[in-house]
Amino acid sequence: MYIENHMDVLGLGKRHLKCWNTLGSSSSVPCIKSLMSSSKLNDYSKTRSLAWRPNMGVENVELVPLSSKAISSYTVDPLSSMTTQPLKFPNLVTGLPRNPPYSSQTSALCTRFTPNEWFQKQVKFYNEADSNRYYSERMRSDAVKCIREAESKIQHNQYDTGRRLGERISDVTFWRNEIASELEKQVQEIERLQDCRTTLEKAVHDIQNPLHVAEECLYHREARKGSELVHDEAEKALLREVQNLRSGQNRLEAYLDKCKDQLRNCRISQNQLELDLKNKESALGIDMLCHQISNTSRGLQYYSGIEKYDPCISKPETWAETANRIIQKSQAERTKSCQLRADAETLINRVAQEMWDSWNSSNNALSRRCGELLEAKSKLQQHLHKVQQEIFDVEKNLELLRKAISDKSYALKVAQTRLEARTHRPDMELCRDNAYISLQREIDDIYNQVERMHKSLKDMENQHQRLLRTRNALEHDLALKIDAVYIDKEKVCGLRRAYPVNAMFRF
Repeated sequence: MYIENHMDVLGLGKRHLKCWNTLGSSSSVPCIKSLMSSSKLNDYSKTRSLAWRPNMGVENVELVPLSSKAISSYTVDPLSSMTTQPLKFPNLVTGLPRNPPYSSQTSALCTRFTPNEWFQKQVKFYNEADSNRYYSERMRSDAVKCIREAESKIQHNQYDTGRRLGERISDVTFWRNEIASELEKQVQEIERLQDCRTTLEKAVHDIQNPLHVAEECLYHREARKGSELVHDEAEKALLREVQNLRSGQNRLEAYLDKCKDQLRNCRISQNQLELDLKNKESALGIDMLCHQISNTSRGLQYYSGIEKYDPCISKPETWAETANRIIQKSQAERTKSCQLRADAETLINRVAQEMWDSWNSSNNALSRRCGELLEAKSKLQQHLHKVQQEIFDVEKNLELLRKAISDKSYALKVAQTRLEARTHRPDMELCRDNAYISLQREIDDIYNQVERMHKSLKDMENQHQRLLRTRNALEHDLALKIDAVYIDKEKVCGLRRAYPVNAMFRF
């Protein structure tokens, strides 16, 4: 209150107060020129011009304000880059040295200020000191308040940022764990799919053995001759077996191609999961490092303008959606892989069952055919034996007929001799008596019997030839049967004694 009253009296206000600047400008340090008003200097100059006031050689000198630095360092001003000379003040008491004997006397007689001026100057200093102190106290309180508010705000912002970093770490950790779990499942599924691919490749390769056996059986059966080269049930069964084997091989190869494509898709999904997992682990490490940084951490630096640089390419929604999409794609590929493996296993079992059924069907047909051939061979052998026996009997009858015909020549000679002898009877003794008639009848009967025997002999000889041809046909057919039995029983069935399929096929 005292300061304000005096400032009102003297007409001084806050407009006379200047800011204290530490930059080394002309207004940085209060100078003597600011302590004296311009009106005072004008009055002083007027008093100098008075006739009764002697001139002591003292002139008005304008004082240059000093810098905040020491005088000893004023040779070079670092702010203005100018070389300055040290200030030299005149001796205000002695004045000029032209009249030294009278210097002390004239100084005592000639004073420059009045008591009123001196009092006003003191009041001005008091007011200025009070106002500056008041203003300084208020600025100190405002500065302390600003410091406290800034500290509180910064601490709150750091706490909030730390909390948000912790939430971000939790989110990244969650998705990292989800992706790691999905990656582990995908790797296991790829291993199982790789095993399925190996199984399919081995199944396709193992079909070659039964297919080769079936084709070899057909090739051996082509070596049959004559009427034995028949399109029987065994050959039909072998053809069906070859067709089933080739069909099963084609289906397995188709599933093998699908398995390779699915394996490629699973590996693409695995690559995406590994890349995203690597990125999330890197981001998690950076966020954890940022979460652990505090005001006392080492290695802190300024990065001017970093807050204006925005390198972000995603938002939390799109970030989570991208991770979720990658996981869903991996799950979809795993589902397809599981379904493909199940279908492949079912196909392998179905093909194996069809192969086994075809194999058994062909073996049964070959067994029946071999039985038929053996039965036919046995019957042919029986008939051949009977025909051989009949040929032997016919040959004996032929000999008997020839001998009988030869024997009838003697009776014919006897009858003809008798008849010729009786033709020599004389005259009336040539009588057609019963004896003559009997001889003629006997000779006719002999001729008839001989003719019949010749006819029977001819028929017997023809039958003998037919029997010989039949025997030859039977022997030839028996040889064909023996060859067919050897082919079907020894060669074909010999190839099919063991099932040429690996134990991986389950029935």
